[in-house]
Amino acid sequence: MLLFSDAALLLALALLLDALVGDPDWLWRRLPHPVTLFGKIIEIADQDFNTPDLSRRLRRIYGTLFLAALVACALLIGFLLEAILRGLPFGEVGIVVIAAVFLAQNSLYRHVAAVRDGLAQEGIAGGRRAVAMIVGRDPEQLDESGVARAAIESCAENYADGVTAPALWFLLFGLPGLIAYKAVNTADSMIGHKTERHGAFGWASARFDDLVNLPASRLAGLTLVGAAPFLGRSLTACFAVMRRDAPQHRSPNAGWPEAAMAAVLGIALAGRRVYPGYTVEDPFIHDEGRKTLTAGDISRALKALSIAAALQFMLVALIAALPLFT
Repeated sequence: MLLFSDAALLLALALLLDALVGDPDWLWRRLPHPVTLFGKIIEIADQDFNTPDLSRRLRRIYGTLFLAALVACALLIGFLLEAILRGLPFGEVGIVVIAAVFLAQNSLYRHVAAVRDGLAQEGIAGGRRAVAMIVGRDPEQLDESGVARAAIESCAENYADGVTAPALWFLLFGLPGLIAYKAVNTADSMIGHKTERHGAFGWASARFDDLVNLPASRLAGLTLVGAAPFLGRSLTACFAVMRRDAPQHRSPNAGWPEAAMAAVLGIALAGRRVYPGYTVEDPFIHDEGRKTLTAGDISRALKALSIAAALQFMLVALIAALPLFT
């Protein structure tokens, strides 16, 4: 396994590579993305072991066993990849590239920026079309504020589980930790829903995803709060709002980056949300914040995202440099 400082150095390079290059469309049009491969495996398991003729108890057992097998395979793949690459000349370059593939700074920024641009250039129709690519809400029920709010919430939540969490698990356990985390997160996104079909089979995936995202969601919230002075907000006041309002969110993790983002931007997030077939009635996070949002607020959210990611990069770089001072 990589030494902590070595992992930090490789992670810093991977974060930089992802920020500058991201996921090139030309490459993933020709090759299957690793997350897509996880998705195919999960889809097959869902079809074969989550059939209506099975009891909820048996489906929960099958879902738990499947998750354990998925994590074990991901750990093994990560261990073998890391062992092979570390044995090759300049193999660390391969580790950096693989780590960058599983980070989402660049792609997150581009997808959220597309919603801003859609709203600004094409109005509500363009905003709805772009936001439908990143959230599961019914886009036809969203007005301009709803489109902007959905994009900003996605920006905050996906910063936590698409950037901070994979970075943290790589820092702690190298490629095995990173790949296993992405397997769990993909399973949660596909089957970790409280629906009739997936409430039992996806139970273990949802609960385990909550667990592995717990530390990263708090760290993501802290780095977002760190952006407060750059957006004319009080650092201490934003931290207090995050501490106060994060527990109001129905997710034990999403509330932290979302509350931090709401406080830093001076806006209200969450509240009533309409999905295909059902509606969620939640309280607003940072209820005292402004509730009428525009494309300009998405631009400010992207600024907060960029600053938070830069702060996270500096923290990782500092860890990598620690041996120089000992």
